[in-house]
Amino acid sequence: MNTPLIPTAILRICCPDQKGIVAAVSGFVFERGGNIIHSDQHTTDFQNGAFFMRIEFALDALQISAERFEGEFSAIASRFQMQWNIQYTSQIKRMGIFVSKEPHCLLDLLWRWKAGELAAAIPLIISNHPNLKPIADDFGIPFHCVPSDLDTKEAQENYVLGLIKGHVDFLVLARYMQVLSDALVSQYPNQIINIHHSFLPAFAGAKPYQQAYTRGVKIIGATAHYVTAQLDEGPIIEQDVIRVTHRDGMDQLREKGRDIERTVLARAIRWHLEARVIAYENKTIVFG
Repeated sequence: MNTPLIPTAILRICCPDQKGIVAAVSGFVFERGGNIIHSDQHTTDFQNGAFFMRIEFALDALQISAERFEGEFSAIASRFQMQWNIQYTSQIKRMGIFVSKEPHCLLDLLWRWKAGELAAAIPLIISNHPNLKPIADDFGIPFHCVPSDLDTKEAQENYVLGLIKGHVDFLVLARYMQVLSDALVSQYPNQIINIHHSFLPAFAGAKPYQQAYTRGVKIIGATAHYVTAQLDEGPIIEQDVIRVTHRDGMDQLREKGRDIERTVLARAIRWHLEARVIAYENKTIVFG
């Protein structure tokens, strides 16, 4: 896995828009020896809406500890009514992957991870079927098969929580064909990324390719989004589409769709790892 040669910190901010935010934040970093590498900001409505900022700065010349930096920054955060967090590139995120039977998204993620494209650790893979265990074994990742049983849904998720609690920082549903309970989702707010095989909000729910084929669409797509209590309605991180024609049957739609699913999911995960995403209401701000 590739990490920056110089350790950096990424500060993300959301607050009511007002004058002086950029100056206050950049001045604070500069005065404590931080060297700003990247800075991006966005406002929904100048001086009446919300303000968002992502700032990345080098830590090699920082004159105080990270703990003290965060403590002192809280005064600025309070002044501007900020919601904020800091992520350090030296702290590798732990990604738990949930799968069912479809292998394409899992294989793509593991190849990218092995090639160093995704700066994450993968402590485990969880599935409701045993089919993909050989893939996990090939990559040396622990695989846990937790069969689905609607009569014991609570017990199943409690077992899953026991596996992931304290061992993962976020979850990826790489074609995990199960609906997570509100109780599980609430444990990881804006930390569960799902790939849905349609261009949401079109064809939400089950069998979207069948829905698209029946409707005779000319474009199909895929959507990566954060999971919320509402099925397939969480904040969208990334989407893409590909053209189809009347000559494409169900098999062709699925084949073309798999390519889109892989790339869309990988982009969303990379942006999440790089702290480029800020969830706001039911939308996201994604800094390039």
